[in-house]
Amino acid sequence: MATRIYIPQDSAAVSVGADDVAETLVQKSAHRGLKVDLVRNGSRGLYWLEPMVEVETDGGRIAYGPVSPEDIEPLLDSGLLEGSDCALCLGPTSDIAYLKSQQRFTFSRAGIGDPLCIDNYRQLQGFAGLEQALSMSAQGIVDEVKASGLRGRGGAAFPCGIKWQTVLDAGDAGNNNQQQKYIVCNADEGDSGTFADRLLMEADPYALIEGMTIAALAVGADQGFIYLRSEYPAAANILSKALTTAGQHNYIGDNILGSGKNFDIELRIGAGAYICGEETALLESLEGKRGVVRAKPPLPALQGLFGKPTVVNNVLSLATVPAIIAQGADVYAQLGCEKSRGTLVIQLAGNIKQGGLIELPFGSTLEHLLESFGQSSLSGRPIKAVQVGGPLGAYIPKQQWQTPLDYEAFARIGAMLGHGGVVVFDDSVDMSAQARFAMEFCAIESCGKCTPCRLGSTRGVEVIDRIRSDQDSENNLLLLKDLCDTMEAASLCAMGGMTPFPVRSAVEYFPEDFSGKQSGAKP
Repeated sequence: MATRIYIPQDSAAVSVGADDVAETLVQKSAHRGLKVDLVRNGSRGLYWLEPMVEVETDGGRIAYGPVSPEDIEPLLDSGLLEGSDCALCLGPTSDIAYLKSQQRFTFSRAGIGDPLCIDNYRQLQGFAGLEQALSMSAQGIVDEVKASGLRGRGGAAFPCGIKWQTVLDAGDAGNNNQQQKYIVCNADEGDSGTFADRLLMEADPYALIEGMTIAALAVGADQGFIYLRSEYPAAANILSKALTTAGQHNYIGDNILGSGKNFDIELRIGAGAYICGEETALLESLEGKRGVVRAKPPLPALQGLFGKPTVVNNVLSLATVPAIIAQGADVYAQLGCEKSRGTLVIQLAGNIKQGGLIELPFGSTLEHLLESFGQSSLSGRPIKAVQVGGPLGAYIPKQQWQTPLDYEAFARIGAMLGHGGVVVFDDSVDMSAQARFAMEFCAIESCGKCTPCRLGSTRGVEVIDRIRSDQDSENNLLLLKDLCDTMEAASLCAMGGMTPFPVRSAVEYFPEDFSGKQSGAKP
């Protein structure tokens, strides 16, 4: 009987040699006359252990990692296929502290099996939410999502149920079903230090497909689009295959599961621009135009794709819906704190010893993440700052690491959770260079439609350069403050409006780095 072995096909695992490990294992096992049933699963998100190899035994899975091709021969000698306690053995996968300490809801299936095996998905309660939704009214589905407290995971954190209600209520002369409506998944994951969308699409693609289909039933849409970041070719390949398989099994397409309901999903590849992660620029790009931000109102929920009512939600938001519908809103709503209900998916990256994906109820702290999960910096030096929420997120100093991880608590300290990206910097970093990077990033990625963002960011780089070269630093710091105020108040979208967050936080909490002697004229 063949021993079942799991090796991730996740992009991050492949980037550090997972394909070579899999090929070597098959070759070496065959040479010894050993039978191996190799499953290329999705990653569990423990990235410092990749490539991680799991061996299925009678007692469960035993994990080994990180494994290189050169490790395969000695591991086989030591009894790898029997799950022996040898070199690189991490013990039972379920007992790994990093994983055991989490409370996974959205990512409960990630890494369990072949992400394209629809039978595996069904065995893990997949499509239970869709089957339940088909027995509910559209308003009933929307009410359940409202009751769960689910908020957008793309950055703005707007309540999903309220957005869906707006689209459901939109229609011609009160006849909602006669109005064309769309479901659009924003999979243009461009924030630095974020990878949760990609991991989910590569490890559990049917969850996204199921979530989009439930959203379609909720608002009366019959067409959906996944707008996928162009830098994610592996995710594109997996999603394409998953969409085909889901259609073949009647989970999408015409007459879904004999219900008389129709819903198709198309995969579209993004334009390679950061601004297309903003929902209105995404819609412009999806329509075949240049990705430029639209003025609001009208809201996309009323006049979105091709001028029709449109639900635009992030991958994680949509992929969480099936479990909410299957298990009930109360199960999700009882997690978290205050207005931030459910779980937060954190991506721990940067100068950190144990980087990876973490899912916990809202309310934990950065200190807990950095010490208990991250095990402090990879360099061994003290951590100086943590940027949360992507390149537009604030740099958070140590004195604020006890702030609860929830949307309102972070807003009170002038920060944001965004998509949950956490990037760590040790005490060797120059924060004036990081402030300059934020302004330069905005200057490069701005769509150019509004003056505060387009010109403000360019002037911001120039002002920071003068400060760094000790040219009238006091007055230039005042000018930088005024410039940030203008960008925040007058920019058309969050691109320019939030660029001041990292700049202000760097100046406020790390003033010693804005001395010409300290930082030099150029980064």
